[in-house]
Amino acid sequence: MKRLLTLLATLTLVVAVRADAVTYKIDPVHSSVGFSLRHLFSKFSANFTKLNGAITFDAAAPEKSHVEATVEIGSVNTADDKRNAHVLSADFFDAAKFPTAHFVSKSWTKTGEGTFDVTGDLTIKDVTKPVTLKVTLLGTGPGMRGATTSGWEATVTIKKSEFGVAGPAMLSKALGDDVALTISVEANHKPEGAEPAKKG
Repeated sequence: MKRLLTLLATLTLVVAVRADAVTYKIDPVHSSVGFSLRHLFSKFSANFTKLNGAITFDAAAPEKSHVEATVEIGSVNTADDKRNAHVLSADFFDAAKFPTAHFVSKSWTKTGEGTFDVTGDLTIKDVTKPVTLKVTLLGTGPGMRGATTSGWEATVTIKKSEFGVAGPAMLSKALGDDVALTISVEANHKPEGAEPAKKG
């Protein structure tokens, strides 16, 4: 009987701890992935406008948190239609063959108040490599129509050549290899019965 009571107490504790884990769905309307790299002697910036996925965040035990996100490569915006088409071509992303990029976390490490190192696998085209995102929880609170909203920012620098998007040889001297990514995320947790969020 004593062993049974101990087991029940342990299960209750586990349930209580896991109750702190909240899953937030990424809002693609208010989220994006920006990137910048050197072009000749200046910095060039652009972004992807369609980001989907979910963040399961455990405030009591951040190391148990998890994030998985997908970027639609076709949503690239370089402020020039001709350049967009070139970036999507086989010279770079080959979006017709590889329409998405994907990140899935493997570990979370708390580094400060609201900051984390999130390590996981980044897949671009047919290449998967480990990367560590520097993540900041910008805030959490009441959102629209009964949802709880969280804001996040993550940064990481990758080498585009390692993911097969270096571009043609004639551009190798004009374009830098280091690409700085800035991921801006608004994500929502909607309790059962909450009114569906509308775009805006």
